[in-house]
Amino acid sequence: MDRIALAAGALYVIVLLRAGGTFAVGWLAGAGARRSRFAERISSAKFRRAERAIQRWGAPMVAVSFLTVGFQTAANFLAGSMRMPLSRYLPALLVGGAAWALIYATAGLGVLEVLGRLFAERTAFGVSALAVLLLAVCGAVVYRRRRAALSSGDTAADEV
Repeated sequence: MDRIALAAGALYVIVLLRAGGTFAVGWLAGAGARRSRFAERISSAKFRRAERAIQRWGAPMVAVSFLTVGFQTAANFLAGSMRMPLSRYLPALLVGGAAWALIYATAGLGVLEVLGRLFAERTAFGVSALAVLLLAVCGAVVYRRRRAALSSGDTAADEV
């Protein structure tokens, strides 16, 4: 249990620094965009409405983003660039980051322990399981890329 608590604590610090840093970079990028040649586009009524909506309702999305893979960085950057108030962002970061840290500390350590035992006791089976896992991941990536290429090819053909 001590290992899980230590791992969860370390992961929590890491996620707070990483996500908070991404929010800060987004805040700075948004401030820079407001002073650049894009300022005219950013000051439109439609953009301001979207910005207000994210400032008001974006916190739950930030918290939930920690339960996804690949959406966390975008959610934190968007929250920063759209100037979500810290009074809304920080609670979402603290709750979402805690959930992320606990999930990865428990499930992540469990998977690593199982893999470690598997490789130590039955090396051939462990190597086979790892190869199957890698093939499944590669297959999923290839499938998604082909599907995306086909769908973008369809839209390009429709436009011509």
